[in-house]
This record gives sequence, C-alpha cells and structure tokens, in this order.
Amino acid sequence: MILDHYRRPRNKGTLENPDAAVELKNPLCGDEIGLQVTFDGEGIRDVKFSGRGCSISQASASMMTQLLKGKTRAEIESIRQQFRALMLGESSAADDPQLGSLRALSGVARFPARVKCALLAWNALDTALAQRDG
Repeated sequence: MILDHYRRPRNKGTLENPDAAVELKNPLCGDEIGLQVTFDGEGIRDVKFSGRGCSISQASASMMTQLLKGKTRAEIESIRQQFRALMLGESSAADDPQLGSLRALSGVARFPARVKCALLAWNALDTALAQRDG
C-alpha cells in the first residue's frame, strides 16, 4: 500500500487558486511537502500536494489528501488525532476504520526518526487550517 501511493501518488500537483498554501521541509532528512487546500464552508473541497522525499512522507501525503477531500472540520480533526495516535504506537488506532489506507503506516511508529516523515503532510495541514482560521 505504501509503495503504491509512493509510486502512483493521488492528488499530487497544485491547485490554481488555493485558500491556503503551505511549504514544509524536514531538515533532518530533506523531505519537502507543499500543500494546497480549497475550503468549502467547514470542510475541505479540494487538496493537493507537491514535493519530494522518502516513500513514507510521500505516501502519507497521498493517503491524507485522498482521505480528507470532502470531509468536515470535525471529521478532519478526528482523523488527525487518530493518525497521530497511530504514529505514537497506540494499537487501538490501527483498528480505526476511519483511517482507511493510513493504517498501512502503523509500522512507522517503531521507527521514531521516520514518524516525522509520516507527519510532515499533517503538519502542513495543521498550518493550512490555522491560516484559514486567521
């Protein structure tokens, strides 16, 4: 699943007129993520990412954008919290169906240095949501 999203990323590219745009880089490994979001009321209408990096950072971004498109702010927050719990090694999070394909990243929790890779796109999302909130 991880390699599939890495080799054939979903929602990779840029949005023409995003409501929020964030560029983040992990200085430890050089992974880069650009995230563009278009909001629709309390939810995400469209989201795309760009960048380069390891399979974990790119697959996480691909899975995240695929899952969050069309979700409300409350749904996004719930998924965000569960994914962070998954990255901290909480076994119950790995069984949460709302995480969908993101559950494939559960093994990353065993490698603390790689957790930052998996969370890079999510940190960009946090910044984009903060931009929206002003």
